[in-house]
Amino acid sequence: MKYTENVKYIFKKELKSYFISPIAYIVISIFLLIIGWLFFSTFFINDQASLVSFFSLLPPTLAFIIPAVTMRLFSEEMNVGTYELLLTLPVTFRDIIVGKFLAAVAFISVMLAPTLVYAITITLLGKLDWGPVIGGYIGALLLGATFSAIGLLASSLTRNQVVAFIIGMTICVCLTLLMDFLLFFLPDSVVSLFQYFSAKYHFENIAKGVVDSRNVLYFLTISFIALYGANLIMQEKK
Repeated sequence: MKYTENVKYIFKKELKSYFISPIAYIVISIFLLIIGWLFFSTFFINDQASLVSFFSLLPPTLAFIIPAVTMRLFSEEMNVGTYELLLTLPVTFRDIIVGKFLAAVAFISVMLAPTLVYAITITLLGKLDWGPVIGGYIGALLLGATFSAIGLLASSLTRNQVVAFIIGMTICVCLTLLMDFLLFFLPDSVVSLFQYFSAKYHFENIAKGVVDSRNVLYFLTISFIALYGANLIMQEKK
């Protein structure tokens, strides 16, 4: 019970800190402007009642946006000294990491919520298959959670927010764009092995409307490894 209350306290503290700063609103606005413009600029050309092109834009976009959201989670607190104050409270490293992680995931959910307007708009224009739409949003939340965990890990490595952003973005980009790029140069015998490490590959599978346990397990595994790594790093720094 105490663990739950501690996580809840950290979660509320971090989520509140997002929205008392203009950065959150700037990030959300930039995300919606970029993703909205890219989606609707091709939507009427394709002339299909589908969100396939929207979901195809999410992996590379989130790979850049989420590290910007998470870069301050540990870096800022270590830089200004509030992290030491946080440790004086009756909370563990696990409480802090899980609370910060859940706050980042909640923020990503808020950021994605306005895009539901796209689905509603398309429904008014034609017949939309909601299966892939639901799968796409489930995949987007899993992808967002995984990138948030990676961003949290990057933020635990350094006091500098810019460095944390670069590290987080590099890892996320490697799991999306770079991994797919490498597949073109690999022999067929190892393609399936390297493909398994691609976040974009697993996301696209879920976005088809079929939530396979193997794809879900991939995102949960990467998230766990990143959060566990952040825990080890913060324990070492203490």
